[in-house]
Amino acid sequence: MASEPGLRRAIGPFGAALITFNGIVGAGIFVLPGLVHTEFGAFGPWLFPLFGLTMLVMVLPLAAAAARFEISGGPVAYVGTAFGPFAGFQAGWLFTLAKLTALAANANVFASYFIGLFPGLNSAFAVPLILTVLIGVLVVANVVGVKQSIRLLAAVSVAKVLPLILLVGVALWMFGVELPAPGHLPTLSKVEASALILLYAFVGFENVLVPAGETREAKRTIPRALLLTLLLTTAFYMLIQFGFLAVDPPASGDAPLMAWGTVILGPSGALVVAFAALASLAGNLHGNLLSSPRLLFAMSERGVLPGWFGQVNARFGTPVNAILAFGAVALLMALTGSFVWLAVLGTIARLFLFLLVYASLPKLRADAGERSLPPLGLTVVLLLATALCLWAISQTERDSWVMLGATVLVGSTLYLFAKRRR
Repeated sequence: MASEPGLRRAIGPFGAALITFNGIVGAGIFVLPGLVHTEFGAFGPWLFPLFGLTMLVMVLPLAAAAARFEISGGPVAYVGTAFGPFAGFQAGWLFTLAKLTALAANANVFASYFIGLFPGLNSAFAVPLILTVLIGVLVVANVVGVKQSIRLLAAVSVAKVLPLILLVGVALWMFGVELPAPGHLPTLSKVEASALILLYAFVGFENVLVPAGETREAKRTIPRALLLTLLLTTAFYMLIQFGFLAVDPPASGDAPLMAWGTVILGPSGALVVAFAALASLAGNLHGNLLSSPRLLFAMSERGVLPGWFGQVNARFGTPVNAILAFGAVALLMALTGSFVWLAVLGTIARLFLFLLVYASLPKLRADAGERSLPPLGLTVVLLLATALCLWAISQTERDSWVMLGATVLVGSTLYLFAKRRR
């Protein structure tokens, strides 16, 4: 399949970069600088190029897989083409649950920040209302067209990046002369202890893989967006950490950037950070809702979900049923809090998906009549990326593996039930 009927290829290079950036940068950037500063001090900013390079190793094989496909689904398409519909369904099932969990959790964080700006609100009444309006607006924005969705994503991206860049500029102008030297390298054990937090700060880039069916020249656009945006995001993280280091605000575990903004501009600085946090969360949520429903659409196209999920609205050219279903389940999870039991699964599922994609590359090459063994450079990258994923997975607790096994079992049951009905 080179294209999918009814979908409009309205996502260009800029839109793909926005999806990647907003997938990575969500709520974490408003907590991470304080954690890094506490643990690593003056060396903190230099950790980001190190971990950005690590993530680049993990991203390169995904970019190589994306360069072979122009249909929606990302890992669903890659793994399903290589290993069959059952493996493709499991990839989509895990990915969808991970994205639903992330959306529900971040929507609740958005509501908390919003109430923090307006403390007079009754949280018992306000939180459900905020969640319903927030997810409802984003669902409508995604239903009415991809172009409109990208415009909204661009607006919230500016709203979250510009205030932080301005605060960093003021911080370096006011306190930059006091920046300390990096000092000695931290011990390997100390870096290892914080590695998962730093690695997870970079995940979310995989969002851009999913809407390939609506991306112009997807085989070129998506790999370039992945690599370029990862480099720019690394520089963005590093710049904020330098600004945080220059100010050296008092410790604030829950909201370190709020304390940072207060030192720079007083209460106005804290307000600017809160506004940027809301914009960042909105961008992350919108990027999630822009890409993730295409997983349901892709699974429907491949015959492992009912055809209802694959219906495309003739007027807007969007997979409207998949978007409505994904938004409804995400809202239910956000309102009930039932997403908590899936929180850890979200991270391990991503790593497991990456491993499936890495394993699919040699099979995809062989099926295309190429050498099954990739060129030396890609082979080395594949081995390194696989080792990194296995190491990260090994850091998870036993309960996470039980949870993953139970989820795969549920997915297998659903798949067999759907297959029997077909």
